[in-house]
Amino acid sequence: MRKRERENPCGVCGHYHKYEEGEVCGVCGHRIPAPSEKTSIQVSAFPSEILPEFLYLGSYDNASRSELLKSQGISRVLNTVPACQNLYKNSFTYHCLQDEKTLPFDDANQFLEQCERDKARVLVHCMSGKNRSPAIVIGYLMKSKGWRLAQSYQWVKERRPSVELSEAVYQQLQEYEQKLYGSFGTGNLVPPVFAPAVVPLFNFGFPKINDPVPIPTFSNVGATSIFARPPLDIPPHEFTFGAGLIQKNNDSTLNPNGSDIQMEGS
Repeated sequence: MRKRERENPCGVCGHYHKYEEGEVCGVCGHRIPAPSEKTSIQVSAFPSEILPEFLYLGSYDNASRSELLKSQGISRVLNTVPACQNLYKNSFTYHCLQDEKTLPFDDANQFLEQCERDKARVLVHCMSGKNRSPAIVIGYLMKSKGWRLAQSYQWVKERRPSVELSEAVYQQLQEYEQKLYGSFGTGNLVPPVFAPAVVPLFNFGFPKINDPVPIPTFSNVGATSIFARPPLDIPPHEFTFGAGLIQKNNDSTLNPNGSDIQMEGS
C-alpha cells in the first residue's frame, strides 16, 4: 500500500482518490456528484434505509459496492435473486433465496429475524431494487411489525420511491397477508397502480378492427358540401369580362355587320 493511501483515504469509500477534486476512484468508481446529478448518484450508490440502523433495501449495484456498505455498518446481505452472485463472501454473511418465481417469505423472515436478534445491519437486494426485494421487505414488516399490506407498502414506498411492484408480486403479498391475518386489509392507503399488460398499438389514424366505421360527411343530410362557396353580394352586371368597357368613338364607323370596327385600308 502506498504511503499517501495510508495517510489520506477517502472518507466515504475508503480508497485513495482526490474526492474533493472530482477524481473518480479506480477501485469502486466513487466520485463527488455534480449539482445536477446529486440525487441520482446518491440513489444509485447507497441503499435505502427502511428501519434505522438495521434494514436496508437496494439493488445489485448497491450490493457490489462493498466499501460503501461497510461505511454504513452493513455486515449481512439477503440476496433475493438466485442469478445474482454473492461477490464478497469473505466480508459479508450472505443468505440467498432459491425460488425464482414464488417469494419464500418465511425463509427470508427467519434470516432477517436472526439479523435483528444479533443487532446486525442487513441489506436486502434484487437486480434493480424495485420489485422482488421490496416485496420481501414488505413481507417482513407485516410479520415483525404487525402491519397490514397497505401500511407496509406505504412505509417502503416513502423511503424508496423507485419501488414498482408487479401485479404478480403484489398478489403474492396479498396471499401472505391473508395467511398472517386471515383476511385482506381494508385501509385507506392507496395500493400500487400497475401498468397495463398490453400496450396499445399505433394505428396511424386508421380505425381499429372493432371500431365502428364512421359515416362519410358528404352522405349526411344537411352537411355542407366541400364544393360550396359563400355567395357574393356583388350584382352580376358589374362583372366585366375583358380589359374594360369599349368606349364609343364618334369618329369610328361600324361595318355593315355591326360587329367589328372598320379599319383603314392597307
